[in-house]
Parts: sequence; structure tokens; C-alpha cells
Amino acid sequence: MSTVSSAQHDEFFKSKVLGHPAGLFVLFFTEMWERFSFYGMRVLLINFLTMAIVGVDFPGWGWSAENAGALFGTYAGLLYLTPIVGGIIADKLIGYRWAVVVGALIMTLGHAAMAIETEFMLYLGLGFLVLGTGFFKPNITSIISEMYKYLPEKKDGAYTIFYMGVNAGAFFGMLLCGYLAERLGWSWGFGLAGIFMLLGTLQFWLSKPLFGKVGGVPEKGKEIEISEEEKKDYKANPFTLIDKVLIVASSIIGFLYLINDPVSKIGSMDLLPEKFFVDLSFGGEPISGSIGYALVGLLLFLVLVIGRISRYSKVVRDRMIAVVIFAFFTVIFFLCFEQAASSLVLFARDSVDRELTGAGALTFNIINALLTIIPLGIITWVLILLWKQTHKKILGANIVLMICFLGIWGLVLWMLFREFSGGDVEITVSWFSILNSFFIIAFASFFSKWWESKYNPSAALKYGIGLVLVGLGFGLLAFGSYDLAEGVKVSMVWLILAYLFHTLGELCLSPVGLSYVSKLVPARMIALMFGMWYLAIAIGNKIAASLGGMVDQIKEDYSLSTFFLIFTIVPIAAGLLVAVLNPLLKKLMHGVK
Repeated sequence: MSTVSSAQHDEFFKSKVLGHPAGLFVLFFTEMWERFSFYGMRVLLINFLTMAIVGVDFPGWGWSAENAGALFGTYAGLLYLTPIVGGIIADKLIGYRWAVVVGALIMTLGHAAMAIETEFMLYLGLGFLVLGTGFFKPNITSIISEMYKYLPEKKDGAYTIFYMGVNAGAFFGMLLCGYLAERLGWSWGFGLAGIFMLLGTLQFWLSKPLFGKVGGVPEKGKEIEISEEEKKDYKANPFTLIDKVLIVASSIIGFLYLINDPVSKIGSMDLLPEKFFVDLSFGGEPISGSIGYALVGLLLFLVLVIGRISRYSKVVRDRMIAVVIFAFFTVIFFLCFEQAASSLVLFARDSVDRELTGAGALTFNIINALLTIIPLGIITWVLILLWKQTHKKILGANIVLMICFLGIWGLVLWMLFREFSGGDVEITVSWFSILNSFFIIAFASFFSKWWESKYNPSAALKYGIGLVLVGLGFGLLAFGSYDLAEGVKVSMVWLILAYLFHTLGELCLSPVGLSYVSKLVPARMIALMFGMWYLAIAIGNKIAASLGGMVDQIKEDYSLSTFFLIFTIVPIAAGLLVAVLNPLLKKLMHGVK
């Protein structure tokens, strides 16, 4: 990337907000509006696709859960693969800042397309969102990394603040987009997501004077800086012709599988052969051609990874094996955790008692008002601090942010007035999804202090705790829905507690994963291993949506409790297994903590 001198860096740090450069908070708000848009759309999609065509105020498309899950799973999987390409383009060609702007504009077009509510525009919109995320997601965090190049000790604090922006955006996006969609119509929810994506892009673009050379167009011929320890352990390992063939083959097969799954289910058209070239079965059931070829693609990728890892020196090789093991358990975690976007949305809509009357309705409205106004007030205070520091230098960006917040305050007050004056309350389906972000904000500092204390668990134990907690959350749902009669709905308490346990599990595992990749993998190999890490998350998301799409079938053949029991047993067993592997993983990590 562009070279930022120490003097320029010091100049950049002169305008501070809460002890950090004002530019961090520009990124905070940029990410907040992007997450507002992303999660605002995400919480609507499965609900919209599967909502009944008749008999409801705002009909959806009446798709089966299986078809909706296939489409959403492919969308979610691609979201974690395109950032690999977007990061390379930014590194080599256009720089981080331009990549963020390009990505944000493409995503704005995606949200606008989805607001039209036709099938073609839905697919077009999702395609734009996938492409835009590929540019946006990896590069806004890269700007933070470059900003703190000469102050690494403050980087953890910077990422903590940034993470709060992520969760604030997710919270308000799901709350407001979900509310508008369920109370006024789907296009209102999809449209609102696009509006704030556009405004967030504009405020970032107008903040250019604040960044100087940070995140600028890369300089040609600049070498990756590596430490003396990395030089000692590093062994040249250029990509061979076989490596390149394996990369191309596994990428093509994987991409075809992701696209073929929804195309074959929704459009009845197979891009891959219907039958595998040999007969395979699992549990007595024949494996389809698309699953067979996907397994071949995964096998080719594993051959690539194993081949490259085996050619490194022992310390590097062992550490990369540890990353591969963590990636496997990451897949298991996300295939359970990401039920929040599919089966838990359907569960909240169809099986949870969301109607409150009298004192219960008033209590909920008061709690909802406090949940909304207090964090919005805190973020508005941060905005005022940013205005004081930067309004002379980036007045236009500050004005755009003020317009955004006036809009948010207006929507929040309108929503609360409407609910308080309405008497009885039917809680929106999307409201439950905000609990994840709320619990993250509430408990993040506790976990941060835990990790800094003498009781800080090892990476494997953190993984084990996270997996067990997400399993316990589903165990509560399995218990709450046990022997549920047709037409009877469960108390919302079970779903609220499940989101609490899932979030605690996420705080144990999700932030830890990428941190250990960066610690365990030398700089010259980071691209391949980050790519593999995002692949693990993509696989987890795809499997999650596919399994979530089976909820109706499993409910009909067995019970809803059986469906949740699957997601209880699998992660708890995986959590115990990774805890047992703790001594082996410590040995493989060679002192990395």
C-alpha cells in the first residue's frame, strides 16, 4: 500500500475522539451504516421469501423453507468468498479507500434493486450485494490496520470501538428495517437499508481530507515487511503448476455447487450432472451429483492445503495445521450459529407467542424504548464529539451524518409512539434478531477483561466453551418446544435465552478465530490461510442455511424439538472434542498464545 511516514502518522493522530484519531470514528460510522443495511436486509429475506401469499397483511412469495434456505445459503457463502478477491484488487490496484467506496456504491444498487420486489431484481440485488461486500468487507478493516501501524498497542482498543459500530449498525438495521417491513410493507424495509447505505458512502467519501495517504492507491514494488523470526522460520514455497491447477479446479467446482443449489431447486435446472460418476450413499440414501462434485472440490482444496503445508519448515507447518483444525471447528460453530438467519426466523414467526396485552404490553414497550433510546443516545454523543473535532475539516461529511441521525431518531420516536399508543402488542419477528447485537454490546467488556486476566483460557478451550454454549442455547429451544401440540406456541423466554447463550458462545469463539490466524501464520502466507478461513465460514453458512431449510420436513417427520436437538448434540460433542485436543493444539502452536 501507499507509504505513510511517521510524521504524517503523528499529524493524523492530532485530532482525537475518546483517545483515538477522528478517522477511526469516520470508519466506525461508515461500517455502522453498512451493517445497518446488511443486517436490515438479512433479517427480512427468509421471512419475505417464505411468508404466505394470501391471508396476511403483507404477503411474501410463499416459497418453501428448503428453496429459501438454498438461495440464502448461496448468498451467505459467496459473501465470505468475494472478499478474498476484493482484498487482492485493493492491495494490487486501487487501494483500500477506493475499494470501500466502490463496494458501498455497488451494495447501494443491490438494496435499491431488492426494494422493487420482482424475482429478477431480487437475484440482481443479491448479486450486487455479494460483489459490493467483496470490495467493502476486507478493506475497511485494512484501513484501521494501516492507521495504527506505528501504535500497535492501541490497535486492540481501536478494533473494540470499531466492533461496537458493527453491532450498533446491526442492532438498528434489524430493528428499523424489520419494523417497517412488517408494519408498512417489504419494500419499505429493503428501501430503508439502501438509503442508509448510500448516505454512509457519501459521508465516507467526503471525509477524504482526514485520511491523507492512509488507505491510498498502492505503490508498485513495495515488499511485504516480515520480522526476523519469520525470516528464520520462512522457507520459500512458490505456487507450483499443480497448486495452480488445484486452485482453479476447486474454485470452479465450489462456485458451480453454490450456484447450482438454488438454481436446481428453484429453477429446476442443473448446472452439474444429476448423478455422480460413481454410486455413493450416506445412511442408505444416495448422494446427489451436486453433493458428490462438491465433495470432490473440497477434497481437491484439502490436497492443495496439505501439499503446501507439508513443504514448509516444521514450526510454520505445525502452526498452519493448528489453523486447519480451528477452521474445521469454525465450520461446525457457524452451521449452528447461523440458524439465526433461517430456522430461528421461521421459529419466531410461526411457533413463538409474540402477542402481549395489558401490563405485559406496557412492560415490553418500556423495555424496547430503553433498549433503543439509550444506545442511540450514546452513539449520538460520539457523533457530537466527532463534529467538534472535525467540522472545520470535513463539514460535508458531518452534515451527512447529522442527517442520518436525525432520520434514525425520527424513525425510532415514530416507532415507539406508534407502539405505545396501540394498546396490545404483537412483537415483530425481526425484533428477536436484535438480541444478538444487544447481548454483544452488554457482555463484550466482560469477555475482554476475562481474556486479559490470569484466567484467560487457551484458544482450544475458548473454542470448546463457545461450541458448548451455542449447543446449550439450542438445548433450551429443544426443551421449550418438546411435545408441542399443533397450533400451540411456546413462550418467547426460550428464544430470548437461546440468543443469550448463542451470543456468549460467539464472544468466546468468533473474535478469537481471525486473531489466531494472524498470530499463527507468517505474513508471506497470510493470503492463502485467510482465504481458507473465509472458506470455512462460507461452508458453515451454506450448510446452516441448507439445514435450516429442512426445519419444516424434520418437524413434520419427527418434531420441532428433534430439529433443535440436532444442533444441541453436534456442537456440544465438537466442543468437548476440541477441549480434549487442547494439549495437541498447544504443541502445534509452538508458544503462540
